[in-house]
Amino acid sequence: MKILLYNPDNGVTRNFMPHLWMFLLQALTPSGHDVLLVDGNAQSMDEAGIAQFVRDNNIGLVGIGAMTRMIAKAYRMADAVRATGVPVVMGGPHVTEMADEALGRDGGPRHADAVALGEADATWPRIVEDAARGELKDIYAPVDAFGQESKPSLKEYPVIPWQSIDLKQFNLVPKAATALLQKIGEGWGTFRIIPVESGRGCPYGCEFCTVTGFFGDSIRFRTNESVVNELLLLKARARREKGQMAVFFIDDNFAINIKRTKSLLRDIIAAGAQVHWVAQISANLLRDEELVDLIGASGGKWIFIGMESIDPANLKDVNKGFNKPGDYAAVLERLAQRNVYAITSFIFGMDNDTVGVAERTLEQVRTWPPGLPIFGLLTPLPATPLYKRLEKAGRLTRPKHWQEFIPFAMAHTPLKMTIEEAHAEVDQGWGQAYSPEALAAAVDSLNDQPLGYRVNIFLARLCFRGIYFPMMGKRAWVKVIAQNRRTIFKLVREGFTAGAWRGAPARIPAIPVSQVEAIETIAQAAEG
Repeated sequence: MKILLYNPDNGVTRNFMPHLWMFLLQALTPSGHDVLLVDGNAQSMDEAGIAQFVRDNNIGLVGIGAMTRMIAKAYRMADAVRATGVPVVMGGPHVTEMADEALGRDGGPRHADAVALGEADATWPRIVEDAARGELKDIYAPVDAFGQESKPSLKEYPVIPWQSIDLKQFNLVPKAATALLQKIGEGWGTFRIIPVESGRGCPYGCEFCTVTGFFGDSIRFRTNESVVNELLLLKARARREKGQMAVFFIDDNFAINIKRTKSLLRDIIAAGAQVHWVAQISANLLRDEELVDLIGASGGKWIFIGMESIDPANLKDVNKGFNKPGDYAAVLERLAQRNVYAITSFIFGMDNDTVGVAERTLEQVRTWPPGLPIFGLLTPLPATPLYKRLEKAGRLTRPKHWQEFIPFAMAHTPLKMTIEEAHAEVDQGWGQAYSPEALAAAVDSLNDQPLGYRVNIFLARLCFRGIYFPMMGKRAWVKVIAQNRRTIFKLVREGFTAGAWRGAPARIPAIPVSQVEAIETIAQAAEG
């Protein structure tokens, strides 16, 4: 049987990294079946396109995984597949909590023939065999012989054959530039960001988060050897292709067990398995000096920190009181001293937020080492404690907001500002943090560093700007370049100065100097 595993985009924004679940389920599929992967973020499809793909490839089963922000598109694509007569099984955090919605048991249309609840490591092989026999059940739940929910230990983690998987759709390098970029440095003929997990689960239980509901609060880890071997596979493939691989550790909190994380990072270093990597780590865990040393030495370049708010009252309200705003600056400086860069996430529209929260937050951000701040709105995801609290209080304005995804739009009424005012705060946050003046200030803050690092922070800010301000097409890029022409001219002028690309070790890195040249070539090729 031919199986298609499909991950949708949300029809509005696109991710730059593939989702791990597709590769994991492919590795867990029983022998004798052929599995095809399509990520809608990399390979755009509409309803007619996926229906035609299913027919052309004689697909016998389609698996669709989606988070809440993608579920509307996922349902439309599932409907198109089912119209061809091919069964659809859906999984992921949203349908785990909203199985009746996916199965049409809530009075709405049916979108899936079967739903996989929770982690599908154990249930997926059974789903495939049932589908092959034409005997799909409505619901597959990971339970033990006593009917109790069962979580995989991850100690026997499947080997994902990165050395042979077709990754063409995930290459971020334009085809026209491949031949040239293979010759730059160690090679930039390909560049991919690959998801890897070293563990699952989080004990914190933040009110707005779906992690505890999906993965549970029991923390499970892969063996160090398993993770190291996976990194070595990725590194070897990149070398063979004369390209680059970066890794995003998708663990909900990569350093939740500091002792174990240190052990893993030491083993990565000892095995020579360092690759550039990104991970999510809570600010409170980054007080450990040795941990931060090991992060830098093992290839860590970017740490995503869910700061959420600079107001302790807000943090306490959403059960994230372990975040201490007074520690933020020291944490970021500690990272910067080890050449590690921070992506800092903030949520506006919390119950104690008032008009002016964006400016108050930006005042703090401007005092920190240059980074990549991102701003969002408090969103009540289904079945979270936040959703239940707001529903009980009658504050939900769009109870099923996921059925019509609107980016950066509230689905409930804030306590101390209007919805429109909350939207304006997010707009101000993005507008000021990524204005030409802010980009110039970020570059100038690194004037004592080699030019390559200033180029890096500028390019990173430009890319992250696109999360909120769409930059699709040449016209948008021309406008952005014109707005930032003074900084660009300054960097170009300095590029012709002797010794500009050399100097003392950078306080914060993004990409080595030789790779900056590759990125510039990529940008030119993309525009052309």
